[in-house]
Amino acid sequence: MTISSDASAVTAATAVRPRRPRPDPGSDFARLSRRITEAGLLRQRPGYYTVRLGLVTGLLAAGWAAFVALGDTWWQLAVAAFMALIFGQVALVAHDLAHRQVFRRRRPSEIWGRLFGNLGIGMSYGWWMNKHTRHHANPNHEELDPDVAPDILVWSTDQARNSSGLARFIGGHQAYLFFPLLTLEGFNLHVASVRALRSPSMKSRLLEGGLLILHMAAYLSALFLVLPPGKALAFLALHQCLFGVYLGSVFAPNHKGMPTFTGDDRPDFLRRQVLTSRNVRGGRFTDLMLGGLNYQVEHHLFPSMPTPHLRRAQVVVRAYCAEIGVPYHETGLIQSYREALTHLHRVGEPIRRQRKAS
Repeated sequence: MTISSDASAVTAATAVRPRRPRPDPGSDFARLSRRITEAGLLRQRPGYYTVRLGLVTGLLAAGWAAFVALGDTWWQLAVAAFMALIFGQVALVAHDLAHRQVFRRRRPSEIWGRLFGNLGIGMSYGWWMNKHTRHHANPNHEELDPDVAPDILVWSTDQARNSSGLARFIGGHQAYLFFPLLTLEGFNLHVASVRALRSPSMKSRLLEGGLLILHMAAYLSALFLVLPPGKALAFLALHQCLFGVYLGSVFAPNHKGMPTFTGDDRPDFLRRQVLTSRNVRGGRFTDLMLGGLNYQVEHHLFPSMPTPHLRRAQVVVRAYCAEIGVPYHETGLIQSYREALTHLHRVGEPIRRQRKAS
């Protein structure tokens, strides 16, 4: 296991020396799971999700209604900013659907997931679920987690040393470029969704593709029928850029800068999830804006736990981790970004060093 110096520093103050847990049948996770189950925190919350899905759908419809009502005006850029926020909330709903937090059965989860994902915001539910499932199985494993695979950014010094192409060009200064690059994430989600349709492993490719085409056709038609080309392009650019920044800002604090694994380094399930995850402190507003993903430790341990239970589960999980000697890291939102960016800058050092030497 490779641990970034930044992650080690922030957890050192709260970490306690690992010790052998008290004699008790079952694994550490099994004992924690029993406590969570006995507290009723895995029970479904149909009322909560009925209200949440209804509100998100209503706000999405209200945004498009305001777009049509305003017509040809630069005030549409305010609508674009509002719609970026709502698209992010729709994506978070699709995330919960993919984890079967809303419905326990696969079929309704897929139906609603594709409606919110493919049709609602133009993001393939099937592609994202495949990618996200692999991430949950092996978070921050450099060979197994697609979220830390070297692409445009590098996530470890080994990846930096072996980088090439765009990653090598950007890697030395990636910390400074991280948030500007997030402006492209909305476009990237659409492109990746379409590219995934070529994969034989994609389920229901015709349905997924049809819904994506329908979304794109309706989206572009609305823009260019209501607005002249210049304003339509401005709306599209601002909407998609802010959507990417918002969504990227939600997911960035979760694992970036936390310990990473390589090769056969794979601790047990509980430690694999807790050691690689970072919680973000905050109140109800933070819960709303981050969609509950600020409780990343609890979410990774119990992916199907309904979002409103995560705050209560945190009390149980944090106390249990202290009991068995597993470091549990949480910080404020701004500090979480600082830790992630510090890590990105540190791992880019080999690229900067090699450039100076050449």
